[in-house]
Amino acid sequence: MSSTVTAPDAPRLLFSDLDGSLLDHYSYAWSPAADWLTRLASLGVPVIPVTSKTRSELLGLRRELGLEASPFVAENGAVVGLPMAWRHASHSADADGLVVHTLGIDIGFIRQRLAVWRERLGAHFTPISEMSLEHVIDLTGLPESQARLARMREGSEPLIWEDSDEKLEAFHQALEGDGLRCVRGGRFWHVTGEADKGDAVTWLITRFAAMRGVRPLTLALGDGPNDVRMLEAVDSAVVIPARHGLAVRPNQSALYVSRAMGPDGWAEGVTHWWGNEGVAPLEPAAPGGRSHE
Repeated sequence: MSSTVTAPDAPRLLFSDLDGSLLDHYSYAWSPAADWLTRLASLGVPVIPVTSKTRSELLGLRRELGLEASPFVAENGAVVGLPMAWRHASHSADADGLVVHTLGIDIGFIRQRLAVWRERLGAHFTPISEMSLEHVIDLTGLPESQARLARMREGSEPLIWEDSDEKLEAFHQALEGDGLRCVRGGRFWHVTGEADKGDAVTWLITRFAAMRGVRPLTLALGDGPNDVRMLEAVDSAVVIPARHGLAVRPNQSALYVSRAMGPDGWAEGVTHWWGNEGVAPLEPAAPGGRSHE
C-alpha cells in the first residue's frame, strides 16, 4: 500500500480483476456491477481492467463493458495497453488505437524454459498452448471464439499443475533462476516474468500522476492470489470471496472483504469505499473517463 498522502478530492482510478470479480466466475456476466460502471463513467473515473486475460480477449470485452477509453493490464501485468488520452503524442498506436507497453518476458522464452524444466524435474503439467481447444473450453466455460483468443499469449503461460506440492516447490525454484515466477489464479497457474499486477498498477498510477500533476485516489478489487500485489499497491482494496477458496491476504490496512461473490461483491465493495462519499464529479475529467453530464 502506498504511503503517499492523497487529497480526498483528488481524481480517482479504479483497478479491477475480471474473472470472479467484475465478471461472474462461470457465466462471465457483470449486470450487478452495471449501475456502478455507468456512474463511474459519468463521473470521469477510469475503470481499469487488470487481468490474466490476453490483449486479444480484452479488445472486445472492453467495448462490451464501455471501458475503451481506459487503459488495461493483460496477462497478470505482462502487457499494458494505453488509449489515446494516456499516451504521449510521439507514441505511435497500433491498429486498435492503442500503445502497448510490455513489462513481461517474451512468450517464446517462457515456453522454452517450461519444456526444459518439465524434462529436468520430471514434472507433470499442461500449458494452455498444448491444450486442445475443446479442453480450454471445458476448463474455462468460454465460447469457442473467446477460447481461441485466450491462447494468444504474449508474456505469460497458464498451465494446469498435475503433480505433487513438493515438485511444485522445486518448479518454483527452478523458474526463479530464469527470472520467472508461477502465480496462482482462479483456474490456472500462470508462469510470467517478474512483473506482476502490482507493478503494472504502480506504473499506471505514476504515469497518471505525471500527466495530471496530482496523485490519484486509488481503489482495487480482486479475488485471487495473483491479485495480492495489486491490492497492496493502492489506497483502498476489496477482496471478493471466490469459489476456489484460496487464501487472499494482502498487506493492506484499508481492506474490505465483501460478503457477496463476483460482480455482486464488486458492487458491494465499491459502495463500501465510495458509495457514501458522493464521488464528486472530476473537472476536468481524468484521462480515460468522461466528464459529468
